[in-house]
Amino acid sequence: MTGRYPARIPIGLMEPLAYGDDSVGLPPEHPTPASLLKAAGYETALTGKWHLGFLPEHGPIRHGFDEFYGILGGGVDYFSHRAPPGKLDLHEGNVTVNQAGYITDLLTDRAIQFVRRRRATPFYLALHYTAPHWPWEGPGDSAASRMYRSVADTVKDRYVKGYADGDSLRVFAAMMQRLDEGVGRLLRALEDTSQSRDTFVVFTSDNGGERYSYNWPASDGKTSLREGGIRVPAIVRWPGKVPAGGTTDQTVITMDWTATMLGLGGAAPDPSYPFDGIDLTQLCLGKAVPAERALFWRTQAQAAARRGGWKYLSAEGEDMLFDIPNDPGERSNLDIYRPRELVTLREEFRRWNDRMLPRPH
Repeated sequence: MTGRYPARIPIGLMEPLAYGDDSVGLPPEHPTPASLLKAAGYETALTGKWHLGFLPEHGPIRHGFDEFYGILGGGVDYFSHRAPPGKLDLHEGNVTVNQAGYITDLLTDRAIQFVRRRRATPFYLALHYTAPHWPWEGPGDSAASRMYRSVADTVKDRYVKGYADGDSLRVFAAMMQRLDEGVGRLLRALEDTSQSRDTFVVFTSDNGGERYSYNWPASDGKTSLREGGIRVPAIVRWPGKVPAGGTTDQTVITMDWTATMLGLGGAAPDPSYPFDGIDLTQLCLGKAVPAERALFWRTQAQAAARRGGWKYLSAEGEDMLFDIPNDPGERSNLDIYRPRELVTLREEFRRWNDRMLPRPH
């Protein structure tokens, strides 16, 4: 939502923002793709997950979205739409609503309603599915099976990475299938309304897979700065503009999409909040030559930097260097073989880190 490194603002230091924590949120004065595109004449809407603050001044409506339908927290029950503390977390604008339905389907339906609406202006739609976030509930689950899985998930062994019984994998697959169907329904709505060739579509994720995901050849998953935690899918669709079936080896990062959306929409960025991301339009069109750049990640316990194929990782009390194109599983630490690359990347990370907000104590 900012096009900048999370560590530049206080909410970016939260891992994660606990449900109901009103102490921090995305500052109301901070520009977003929605606020900047709205100023350029776009109609804007968010359908799905926000998780950037619970107070109205931290919410989507204050950040340029004309419409908001979704959840403020990190995840809810797919049927009751209640957060872990038991509080209902489904909202229409700033009003809490109680509606029946599987949350993935509700979000898809609302997004389709939005794109089918007749309008004289262009639109920016952010569809943030909660799937396949916990709790793991498929569209055909019964109340009894959900209760069983909820209790079972508190058992310690369920949290061992890579562990999953057959039933859990079937549920996860059902969740992903319904999400996939939802994306297909939305794309068909764009086709049916003759908007497909005028709409730039991005499909991506907010982090690497977790418990029931298959991250091979990457190692680890969500919450880790190894490739399994930070490498995500990124698929672009723009018929007639983006070449079909193409791929790129260019290293890009989620915050690049902010600058890209603004570039496509002819919206000017706010000079008071300069982007860390870059405009990927020419890359998506197949016209750009891949450029080398340095990227950085930070959690409370880990640090990482990437330049070209080299990746510096500080984790578990050890500084490591990996050749990612040839070792995506990060199994061969090359620190003693390529000390210059390790020292250079570690120093780049230090200089970047000094410009960010300090880690909370």
